Amino acid sequence: MASSRDRQRKLARAKLDRQLARRAAAAKRRRQIQAGVGALVVLALIVFGSLWGLGVFDAKPKPKAAEDVCVWTPQDASANTNLKDVGKPNTTGLPTSGTRTMTVTTNQGAPITAALDLTSAPCAAASISHLAGKSFYDNTKCHEITTEGALRCGDPSGTGIGGPTYSFPDEDVPTAPEPSASAAPEQPPAYPKGTVAMVANPPGSNGSQFLIFFKDFNPEKPAYPIIGKVTGGLDVVEKIGALETVDNGSGAKVKPKTDVVIQSLTVGEPDLAKAASTSAS
Repeated sequence: MASSRDRQRKLARAKLDRQLARRAAAAKRRRQIQAGVGALVVLALIVFGSLWGLGVFDAKPKPKAAEDVCVWTPQDASANTNLKDVGKPNTTGLPTSGTRTMTVTTNQGAPITAALDLTSAPCAAASISHLAGKSFYDNTKCHEITTEGALRCGDPSGTGIGGPTYSFPDEDVPTAPEPSASAAPEQPPAYPKGTVAMVANPPGSNGSQFLIFFKDFNPEKPAYPIIGKVTGGLDVVEKIGALETVDNGSGAKVKPKTDVVIQSLTVGEPDLAKAASTSAS
């Protein structure tokens, strides 16, 4: 009887050991699975967080806020009857690199072409392009041949205070030349022959008037913002610069005795491939 009971106890003990071993193995597998799942969850959270930070899960991409390239300041046409209202150019979406070709056809010979600098003077180029599109310059006179050596155009009233019903500030005014020793090489002029620049009355409130220089000009304090350079027809500008001048009614002998009429002024589409430093011809 004793041997039978011992045998039963051994069998029961062996069964219990097997059960405990199976439970231990199952627990170990659970821990391994949980550890693997935990690692995957952490990795997923890291990836998700990175993608979230990059905005991959944004339902709609946030549009970049449009920035005003130019600001057009209204001018009171009731206070200055020489102003002409043809609307305003856009403030955003304006080209800011490359050039645009301005073509000025006068009654004095071949057309004059100039490369308007969109990098240094985007607002001036936008203004002239807008006004050209409204035929603002067509059949107007260049009312001055200035003592500084430039042809002054762009004022339909011919008074020097005319223009559109908006203005914009200076963009690219040259720096004043530095005093140089007598042995130092001569500095280039602030306004080389062929330079196209804005001119305003009062200064800094640019509108439609511009200068085309037919000779070098190097003032002590430059005041005209440069907007481009003549690329063709400089000989026509020089021919106009040589015309006889008469009193313009204010005592200044700057009015061309022979009318210089802009028959048309056009501005082409932006050309990003060209640099505004194209040499005059």
